[in-house]
Amino acid sequence: MKAVHFGAGNIGRGFIGLLLSRSGYEVCFVDVNDRVVSELKRRGEYPVILASEHRETLTVTGVTALNSVSEPEEAARAVAEADLVTTAVGVSILKHIAGTIAAGLKLRKQGNAEAKLHVIACENAIGGSSQLKAHVYAQLDEETRRWADQTVAFPDAAVDRIVPLQQHEDPLQVVVEPFYEWAVDQSQMFAGFHKVAGVHYVDRLEPYIERKLFTVNTGHCSAAYIGQLQGYATIQEAMKDEKVAGHVRSVLAESGAVLIAKHGFAEAEHQAYIDTTLQRFANPALTDEVSRVGRSPIRKLSPGDRLVSPAAQAYKRGLGYDYLARTMAAALFFTAPDDAEVEELQAYLRGAGPESTLAKYTGLGVDHPIVQAALRHYEELNKDR
Repeated sequence: MKAVHFGAGNIGRGFIGLLLSRSGYEVCFVDVNDRVVSELKRRGEYPVILASEHRETLTVTGVTALNSVSEPEEAARAVAEADLVTTAVGVSILKHIAGTIAAGLKLRKQGNAEAKLHVIACENAIGGSSQLKAHVYAQLDEETRRWADQTVAFPDAAVDRIVPLQQHEDPLQVVVEPFYEWAVDQSQMFAGFHKVAGVHYVDRLEPYIERKLFTVNTGHCSAAYIGQLQGYATIQEAMKDEKVAGHVRSVLAESGAVLIAKHGFAEAEHQAYIDTTLQRFANPALTDEVSRVGRSPIRKLSPGDRLVSPAAQAYKRGLGYDYLARTMAAALFFTAPDDAEVEELQAYLRGAGPESTLAKYTGLGVDHPIVQAALRHYEELNKDR
């Protein structure tokens, strides 16, 4: 079996590629990093180290790679011949790989037209595969779209594994936390699909997407924004401070109340999920910089993302959102090098002030109670700086 995976970065190698290889797939990575691509071609394997007490090393074998810039025809041909296509490139990059996938589907229609194909975007986004499908279909003619409707499925997925930024002498080595979760909506898949070991196939994906987004992502950025205000450089350092850890717990209590009310998660079960998440953040075997976790604050403050969405849903249900609002306020102080969103946010903040900035980027009105709560927290945090 052959799998094509777009994105040979740390998540691609340390999470998706690892699971695909362990399920018997020959994995061809597609990326633009020529050094990584060349090394994968030359060696055909790479090490994954688990950030645990014993630092277990797993060797992923049977892999190769292609450079989508210098080898576009080869990459398209790999898609045409694949049994599975996956991605881990970042949701904003999906539009850039759609052309290669579309070219591969056109070739597939000519020579492998009957074989079913699943294309799964493993991104930090709701409906990532659906977004990728829209980008791909925009580059297909009507006849090819009709063919793809019958033979190509884009099941949405939720993925969760902490893989911090890292530098190693070996460019292929990657360190990941032991915990992972990969859920795929099997209701969007063709019957008789080959299961990937370690994937949780579900009939309703939204509860798992929101549980991950509103717990792991919400808590992670809360630790980053409050932690940076306290002067910490890493999430692990920040979580040792009860001021930070206590804030994150309170945030997750608020988002958790929404998840329990909306999706019917058992309270004790969800609390255990929160506890596990907090332990993951504090994992001493990882070094995760707050500047990485807090990056792209505009996206994180957007209406459908990890802060505003649970807060808005809490507001509508008459539930608490004050700690979520405090994290929104803290996001306005966040700094990180070479982050265009930080620069845009700070420029707007200087010109328009915190109230208008919160209203603009959260998509809520200036008079909305969530914005007003965040504004109060902004003023308090500004005094304490």
